[in-house]
Amino acid sequence: MLENSIVIPSERIISKIYIIRNRKVMLDRDLAELYGVKTKDLNAAVKRNFKRFPEDFMFKLSKDEFKNLRLQISTSSWGGMRYEPYAFTEGGVAMLSGVLNSSRAINVNIQIIRTFIKIRELLSTNDALQRKIMELEKKYGSHDEKIKKIFTTLNLLLLDEKEEKSEPKNKIGFK
Repeated sequence: MLENSIVIPSERIISKIYIIRNRKVMLDRDLAELYGVKTKDLNAAVKRNFKRFPEDFMFKLSKDEFKNLRLQISTSSWGGMRYEPYAFTEGGVAMLSGVLNSSRAINVNIQIIRTFIKIRELLSTNDALQRKIMELEKKYGSHDEKIKKIFTTLNLLLLDEKEEKSEPKNKIGFK
């Protein structure tokens, strides 16, 4: 780690990642807050290096996207924003490290990129596991009754995990 580095909990970074246009992005104002700079200064640095930020790295939210995002997030935290913010994809966040040269910006950038990588790994692990079980079931599922039971149990566990996340828990107490 760099000297005088600040460690930002990954939960804080994750809370600032949004899905817009089917991409995981971070907004200019949230990045500026994490980097410890003003949003207008971050955007000015980006504009001076605009060629480094193609549309798959950064894009400006449309009025409708901005309106929908404001509805999802408590409006009091948005203050008096007048302009639609820029959204930075993982590639755009990585490119910011070449534009913002303070030690804090470099350190925070490393943490943000690691968080994006963790999210990607978690999402791919669950999908990969489910695909692997289905492949094994196709290959070995018809051979033996015991193996069929194993695959049935594994599939039930995967389904139970998904249902637990979606079903509300029963309240404990008297009715």
